[in-house]
Amino acid sequence: MVSLPTHMKAIDPDQPGGPEVLRIVERPIPTPGEGEVLIRVAAAGINRPEVLQRMGAYPPPPGAPSIPGLEVAGTIVAIGGGVERDLVGQPVCALIAGGGYAQYAVAPYGQCLPVPEALTMIEAAAMPETLFTVWTNLFERGYAAEGDTVLVHGGTSGIGTMAIRLCNLFGVEVIVTAGSDEKCAAAKAVGADHAINYKTEDFVERVKATTGGKGVAVVLDMVGGDYVPRNMQCLGDDGRHVSIAVQGGGQATIPIFEIMRRRLTLTGSTLRPRSVAFKTAVADELARTVWPHVEAGELKPVIDTVFAFDQAPDAHRLMESGNHVGKIVLEIE
Repeated sequence: MVSLPTHMKAIDPDQPGGPEVLRIVERPIPTPGEGEVLIRVAAAGINRPEVLQRMGAYPPPPGAPSIPGLEVAGTIVAIGGGVERDLVGQPVCALIAGGGYAQYAVAPYGQCLPVPEALTMIEAAAMPETLFTVWTNLFERGYAAEGDTVLVHGGTSGIGTMAIRLCNLFGVEVIVTAGSDEKCAAAKAVGADHAINYKTEDFVERVKATTGGKGVAVVLDMVGGDYVPRNMQCLGDDGRHVSIAVQGGGQATIPIFEIMRRRLTLTGSTLRPRSVAFKTAVADELARTVWPHVEAGELKPVIDTVFAFDQAPDAHRLMESGNHVGKIVLEIE
């Protein structure tokens, strides 16, 4: 077994606040429990829920560490009960409920995926949160399939760029929205078939025109609020509306008869509070269906900026500004 220090550097704010609260402190190295592994973290992805957590608006679920960070990549250095010993030394990326902004983090082994030679640790750290989210919502809850056309809001976000890349892989035509002509161009460069500047165009009319009036099979929505009834106008018969965030508001007024008449489905989910068993099942499915494309170098995340560990405040400022295309990553070591 690798000899480990007792303490590590971590970012663990003692009170909510602005980006300036993201200071490096010293914390005890966590101990992996049953079915868990300890990862020496090379890099951690930055996600919007961590910004909300920092502000005090999204507390970690029961049992999760107060250290933010929902995805990491690194090397397994210790194991808990029920985990094979020969896994020590294996490079992995993992979806975790918290603890990523640190030199060491604990992860359920079922939520880990191996890092192939085709990925750097930076790229691997940018995969789990968006991959699990897009797969479970767009492809599982939304049943997106080859030949479908889908609408994805926030096309240049980490979620949006991963959705584009997965749609490209699986034969799904993808329309995205973004807030500037430059971002629309960036989304198309990533692989979007169509990009709509929602500030200068009515996305409902553009979707109808693009689909010849047929509408899309699925809408992946992170806006909520008054977007929901507008999204419903974009759906074709038997279409599915999947909500994954409510950045534009948590309430919506919808025409119920339209749901009945056109057999629409309105669904959604949140990933962080789901059980280890559920996330393990998703990881198993990703390992079978998506990871071969990763190993072949056919699927990589879009990386916008990599920040050093002590630049975490700047990483959060960039996330809050919205002036990024793809993922923001924190390099831990």
